[in-house]
Amino acid sequence: MVLESVGIASELARTELGWGVVVSNDDLAAANAEVDAYGQDKASEPISVATRDPLLGGAFIGVIFYVAILVSVAVLNEISAYGVHWMAAGEMRAGPVMSGQLWRTVTALTLHADALHLISNLVFGSVFGLLAGRILGGGVAWLAIVLGGGFGNLLNAALRDPTHISIGASTAVFAALGTLVALALRPQVDRRSETPMQRWSPLVAGILLLATLGLEGDRTDVLAHVSGFVSGLVIGGLCSLLPTRMLTCERVQFGAATATLATLVVAWVLAAGAR
Repeated sequence: MVLESVGIASELARTELGWGVVVSNDDLAAANAEVDAYGQDKASEPISVATRDPLLGGAFIGVIFYVAILVSVAVLNEISAYGVHWMAAGEMRAGPVMSGQLWRTVTALTLHADALHLISNLVFGSVFGLLAGRILGGGVAWLAIVLGGGFGNLLNAALRDPTHISIGASTAVFAALGTLVALALRPQVDRRSETPMQRWSPLVAGILLLATLGLEGDRTDVLAHVSGFVSGLVIGGLCSLLPTRMLTCERVQFGAATATLATLVVAWVLAAGAR
């Protein structure tokens, strides 16, 4: 192909030493020069190696805490533990939220209407949370998910009638999905040859998942799911700017995990105190 591109006639032939390229004696010097020049050009080209971010730890532990917290709150709500009407104290009510009861945007993420509602969010939340945890680390990922769910509920409250009520971890589940999409969209060196469709395919896939999982059902709060997804996109975009050395730091991950638990505990303490 090299010789053909410069107009030197050649053909492949089997010799005693193996396959070879045969040219006429008159073209021998020029053919050798072209092949040598091609070899030098290839040797000087930078080698492009596709790099992948390391898979981080803490993802599975984060899922265990996620399941434990949701199940625990469901049990506490069922028995009205500590004399608290957990549903009334923690559900996302648009009017009170916009009046300053911001803790409801977090506490509502841990409440569910029934067992089916709970199981659904446990399954999808565990899957999306595990994937996010492998990319961001368990602590940072779940802090991003809880914040995304909280901001999603706040946005939902701002757009709703003051009497609107919403509960469920699904807002955080779709925030996790949005975070994953944002992380998949971050620019990478080996993406220079991608077509626009390939470049934006994670967003297309995320929207399709949102439409499939979050827009059906009689009691589905569609706006909460959409606002959670949008909040996840924003927070995931911010997380994509974090340097790898920060995400691989155990202190950072532990601090983020502590902040996540503290956010949930403080929110419920405020909810119980305001009843």
